[in-house]
Amino acid sequence: MKTRKLYALAVFLFLLPQKALAHCPLCTAGAAVAAGGALWLGVKASVIGLFVGAFAVSLGWWIGKSIKKEYLLFQKQLLIALSFALTVIPLVPILQPVSAFYLDIAGEYGSLLNRTYVINLFLVGSLIGAFIVCISPWISKKLTHLRNDKMLPFQGITLTFTLLLLISLFLQWG
Repeated sequence: MKTRKLYALAVFLFLLPQKALAHCPLCTAGAAVAAGGALWLGVKASVIGLFVGAFAVSLGWWIGKSIKKEYLLFQKQLLIALSFALTVIPLVPILQPVSAFYLDIAGEYGSLLNRTYVINLFLVGSLIGAFIVCISPWISKKLTHLRNDKMLPFQGITLTFTLLLLISLFLQWG
């Protein structure tokens, strides 16, 4: 009888809505584990970067909106940039797939315009994901304006996820 009461209490506490108590280093470590698993499953680093960058900017935006008083000039933008930097930069050494491309504009190889450049695919994907999250509200406003100030249900989140999904499919198989 006592174990039934404990079981019922545990289920009740589990189902009771609670405040999230997450910490950024823990989120970053979780993202690193998920990214490593995704790499192992064959997902390209640029796609992983896309979602990590989008997550980092979204987290910074959420934190920026939750602080009601402005203590610094451009406080929200600084928090977004800080969130991006503190989430993405620690993952760059772990996710190091790079790609090289040769740029041939004019002159000999090795000159300023003719070189082989190496780019970190994870970092490029992160920047694209951050850009998508930043531009989605603007696209959503334009879409609402085109629809005579009528919004679709869950328009903002649907638009953001659709853009992220389409870009990720292009990066994975394009």
